[in-house]
Amino acid sequence: MDRIDCMKVFVTALDEGSLAGAGRRLGRSPAAVSRAVDFLERHVGVQLLHRTTRAIRLSEAGERYANACRRVLADLEEADMVAASERSAPRGTLTITAPVVSGSEVLRPILDDFLDAYPAVSARLHLLDRPVNLIDEGIDVALRIAHLPDSSMIAIRIGEVRRVVAASPRYLAAHPPITAPADLARHHIVAMTQTGIDTWSFPPPGDGAIARSVSLTPRLIVNSVAAAVASAAEGHGVTRLFSYHVAERVGRGELQIILEGDEPPPYPVHLIMPERRLSVPKVRGFVDFAVPRLRAAFTDLWSQTTP
Repeated sequence: MDRIDCMKVFVTALDEGSLAGAGRRLGRSPAAVSRAVDFLERHVGVQLLHRTTRAIRLSEAGERYANACRRVLADLEEADMVAASERSAPRGTLTITAPVVSGSEVLRPILDDFLDAYPAVSARLHLLDRPVNLIDEGIDVALRIAHLPDSSMIAIRIGEVRRVVAASPRYLAAHPPITAPADLARHHIVAMTQTGIDTWSFPPPGDGAIARSVSLTPRLIVNSVAAAVASAAEGHGVTRLFSYHVAERVGRGELQIILEGDEPPPYPVHLIMPERRLSVPKVRGFVDFAVPRLRAAFTDLWSQTTP
């Protein structure tokens, strides 16, 4: 059997979550898909997948092998594109990752428009609130909201967002004033598991050098941005999120940003990609299409939360 073809089947099975799903996507029988995976397992001499009648799960060795397969297949696709001189004709499957909220509300409409403009391109959008290793996980482009470490990745800055503290006007009117971060210790807190549930840190005051840390006892802890925004907007407490998370509610007067003078410096927003991927037409085409639209979107979101 062709090993590269078997790798494609293996990766497709992982993407679809089952051997049957891979068969449907590739137009092959379940038996053919199973034979391809069996061939790879015999070739490498280890079990790659734990299989049940309903699902598949990678073994430890399978996880490492899957990452290697994705790199090999991405390199082969790039080589094919360059050799075929298809630099001006985006085609193939574009794989993108982004945080859940910015990915679904900001990036996804732009991706939809890109797919409408380029019918030969399809896409897989992974919405994940965790750092992703682009090379190991076979990602073409990532939307990242963070201060980036030095790396070999290409990074295109498209905007910035603030880390803000917000509450509803109704809550603020019914509780003691919040004029300094220390005041938060006496308030109802709606905390996010991803951004600190027992302490919030703030920059040093004035010309100070020591950051301020406020100990909290949250009334509600959630792992969903939408839940934190909704609870705060309904008057149940104070929350801390990125400015784009609350922009719509602030614009409608349902939330009010407080402690603006105590915010940390804004976080940059970038599109990042492995250096060699930018030469692939589908990636270059998407970057050229998305960057001006993303910059406009994040500029608009910034203006909605800035006095």
